[in-house]
Amino acid sequence: MDQKDTEMNEKGVTSSTSGVVVQVREKKGPLRAAIPYMPFPVAVLCLFLNTFVPGLGTFVSAFTVLCGARTDLPDRHMCCVFWLNIAAAFIQILTAIIMVGWIMSIFWGMDMVILASMCHSALCIST
Repeated sequence: MDQKDTEMNEKGVTSSTSGVVVQVREKKGPLRAAIPYMPFPVAVLCLFLNTFVPGLGTFVSAFTVLCGARTDLPDRHMCCVFWLNIAAAFIQILTAIIMVGWIMSIFWGMDMVILASMCHSALCIST
């Protein structure tokens, strides 16, 4: 490639001007962004609990926020994020009667495992 065919973007990475780079970011609502980045075994336990008792794993995950697990809501206070997780757990429990809460609870547990697998041990706990 010629030097005139490449350019530096704002992050300092060289990219070709002949192609188009598309970056997609998922916009999360406050309840979804409140899911904590937990260690992998804890996330698997929460998925297991959510599968058999809807909302229980989400309820347990709320307490990991109080233990320092980070979330995608860095500007919110720890107690606010805790109560958002408690609210999500109660929504799952109350709507489990019509199966919506049970399905939501399983997906919530799967999100916990996905976030835990993306999380490195140094990044899981905020300082």
